[in-house]
Amino acid sequence: MSGRTDSVAGPAEAEEAGRAELVVRPEDDAEFYDEARRARWLATGTGALLALAGVAAALLRLTGPAPALVPAAYAIGAAVCVAAALLGARGRTRRALWLLIAGTMIMALGDQFD
Repeated sequence: MSGRTDSVAGPAEAEEAGRAELVVRPEDDAEFYDEARRARWLATGTGALLALAGVAAALLRLTGPAPALVPAAYAIGAAVCVAAALLGARGRTRRALWLLIAGTMIMALGDQFD
């Protein structure tokens, strides 16, 4: 026994308070979707831009006297950024962000070998 005298009124009040917290205002919902849409477009655009830069760098380094590892690193980094852009377009922005970081790091590794 808990010794509480208000045990009958307690769950009803808690249930009523829980319902009040579940009410979603339409303006909050619209703001959430706008932010998600902006994040999705930002991840897609950034992935495409970094992929384009990686491909351009790989082609430039391929024609020069750089070791073969340099254009390969740029190309692999660009491929990772393409995957990030695709994930960003599908709404997986957190995974896209991590892939963008990884792709940029791979391209920076190619820059270090140069």
